[in-house]
Amino acid sequence: MLQPRICSLQASRIGRALLQPARSYATAVEHAPSPTFEPAVQADGGVLQSREPRRDKFIPLRTYTPRTPGLRHLKRPVNDHLWKGRPHIQLTIARKGQHLGGRNNTGRVTVRHRGGGHKRRIRIVDYKRYLPGKHIVDRIEYDPNRSAHLALVTRVATGEKTYIVAADGMREGDEVESYRSGIPKDLIADMGGVIDPGMLAAKTAARGNCLPIHMVPLGSQVFNVGSKSQGGGVFCRSAGTYAIVVTKEEVEKPKGVEIMSVTVRLQSGELRKISPDACCTIGVASNPQNHFRSLGKAGRSRWLGRRPEVRGLAMNAADHPHGGGRGKSKGNVHPVSPWGTPAKGGFKTRHKRNKHTFLVQDRPRNQGKRRPK
Repeated sequence: MLQPRICSLQASRIGRALLQPARSYATAVEHAPSPTFEPAVQADGGVLQSREPRRDKFIPLRTYTPRTPGLRHLKRPVNDHLWKGRPHIQLTIARKGQHLGGRNNTGRVTVRHRGGGHKRRIRIVDYKRYLPGKHIVDRIEYDPNRSAHLALVTRVATGEKTYIVAADGMREGDEVESYRSGIPKDLIADMGGVIDPGMLAAKTAARGNCLPIHMVPLGSQVFNVGSKSQGGGVFCRSAGTYAIVVTKEEVEKPKGVEIMSVTVRLQSGELRKISPDACCTIGVASNPQNHFRSLGKAGRSRWLGRRPEVRGLAMNAADHPHGGGRGKSKGNVHPVSPWGTPAKGGFKTRHKRNKHTFLVQDRPRNQGKRRPK
C-alpha cells in the first residue's frame, strides 16, 4: 500500500518545512526611471565615449501583481514623463483601412501576419528639419506607429508646432535647434567671424540638435540619419538606435579642404558612405528599453495588429516545404520560405548590375548559424 510521502521524510526536514513561510504571490516592482543610455552629448556639447554593453546595465522595467494570467509576464519600460492626453490633432491624419490585413489594391495578401488592431491616427513627423532657429520642447508623446517617442516642439520665432523623433533624455522645456539651413550670423560673430570646427562643434553638437553630418565630431552618436543632401532621415529612427560617425573623406581643393563623403557605422555593423550635407540628429533615439519589454499575452499582440505566425514544420506537406512527415522532421530540406526561396545561408537578392556603390563594409552575416558569444 502506498504511504504518504511525508512519512518518509526525516524529522528535521519536516520541522524546516513547517517553519517556512507560506507561498506568496509576486508584487509590483517599481524601479527608478533611470535611463539605460547616457546621452550622446552633454549640455555643453562634449561627446561622451562608448559605454559597456547594454546587457550589463540595469534595465528599468515595470512589473505587475499577477491578478490575471496576462499580467504575470507583462513588463513595460518606465516612461512616466510621457504626455497623458491626446496628440496635437492638427498634425495627425486619419489612417484609412485599419483592417486591410496586409493586402494590396487587388485584395491579395502581400504581407502575412498582419490584420486587426486598434484604430490609429498617423502623426506627421518632420524628418527633414529645415526650419532654423530655436525650438522649445512642449512634451514627449507616445506614437502607436513607431517604437520611438515623438517630441512636440514649438518654433520660438513663429509659434509653429511640429513633431520630431525624440532623443533619449529629452524632456519638456528643452531647447533644440536645426543648423541644416546654415550657421546663424550671431554664432559666427561669437567665434570672431571665423568658423572654428572645434568651437562650432562645442556650440552646436547638443542632444536633439539637427546638423549636416560633416559638422558632427568623429565618434559621435547620431540618429535619424539621412543618405542624400536633400530629404529627411532614413537610418536609425527606431527606439534606441544610433549610428557612429567613423571617418570623413577630405580632398584638397584650391579653396581649401572639402569633405566629399562621411562614413558611418549603422546598427547592423555595416559601414556606409553618405553625403556630407545629409541631416542627422545628435544623440540616441528615445525609448531604448523598448527592446526588453514583454507583452505578457497573445491578445496584446493582436491589439498591435499582429496575427499569429505558424511554423512551417507544424503545417501539412501541402502547405509548406517543411510540413508533413512523422514527428518533427522537415524532410532533409534546407530552410526555405513557403514558396521555396532559400531563407538562410547567405542567399543574395541583389543583381550584379545594381551594385551597392555606397557600401564600405558589409554587415557581419551568420550564414544561418548562431553567432558566437
